Amino acid sequence: MPTDTRTDIIKIGTRGSPLALAQAHMVRDGLLASHPGLTGDQVEIVTMSTKGDRILDRPLADLGGKGLFTEEIEAGLLNGSLHMAVHSMKDLETVLPDGLHLACMLEREDVRDAFLSPKAASISGLPAGSLVGTASLRRQAQIRRMRPDLRVDIFRGNVQTRLKKLRDGVADATLLAMAGLRRLGLEREATQIIETDQMLPAVSQGAIGIETRIDDEATNALLAPLAHAETMTCVTAERAMLAMLDGSCRTPIAGLARIKDGQLTLRGEVLRPDGSEAFTTERTGLPSDAAAMGADAGEELKRRAGPGFFDG
Repeated sequence: MPTDTRTDIIKIGTRGSPLALAQAHMVRDGLLASHPGLTGDQVEIVTMSTKGDRILDRPLADLGGKGLFTEEIEAGLLNGSLHMAVHSMKDLETVLPDGLHLACMLEREDVRDAFLSPKAASISGLPAGSLVGTASLRRQAQIRRMRPDLRVDIFRGNVQTRLKKLRDGVADATLLAMAGLRRLGLEREATQIIETDQMLPAVSQGAIGIETRIDDEATNALLAPLAHAETMTCVTAERAMLAMLDGSCRTPIAGLARIKDGQLTLRGEVLRPDGSEAFTTERTGLPSDAAAMGADAGEELKRRAGPGFFDG
């Protein structure tokens, strides 16, 4: 269907947090910029509340994992009330519901983690016994491995909520994705930007994906100009590794793929939840082999870690 004759309202599904809304507006702005015949009143952002947003007093692992942030939105796609859904890729399950697919990904933002604290300039500068709050099992395990003398506790909520908790003294420090801070114009809140050789990020961190129905040809065609091929390739490698590890919010897994000089490099890491042990691996190959490289890396890490590794 030609974009300049489309008469239905294009509905973009998203969670209601300020970051999720900022990301949805990025997609809306991209659609309007790439399709001059499309007008603002033809593209509507539909805010949806998910179980993961409503229940904040328990760890995600106790509630069922990543699907908590996507189930209601994906139901809207399947029943036709939404045309597309905008997700932080690190919140998205590796296996999508039948009939849905990732139509495209936007260009990736900064993949690094940010350290935030009113009490220290860096993780190494925190006094022994300081409390670090984070909802991420990956970050918890990495912090425990780096600084076993620190205390780590659950710290949930959107970016603004966590910043307020930090100001209120609920914790001495926290960690957030630099990408989210940048998209909200809050990058100055970062006390330290942690390089990826010190703390490998979550799989897909910094990437925004747009999910649609496979058979919705008109919407898929609309999104084609927004697709960033390099981001899709790198995230494909990372998610293939995660899928092989059966990774979820219950498992401390990190991974990052990058393309340089025509070569794709993938690094992966698995950690015991208590940070006492970790395994890492690296692959280099052709971007066209992204999925195979990821699966191979995941298989190696799974074999080396052995059964019960994530229980420790």
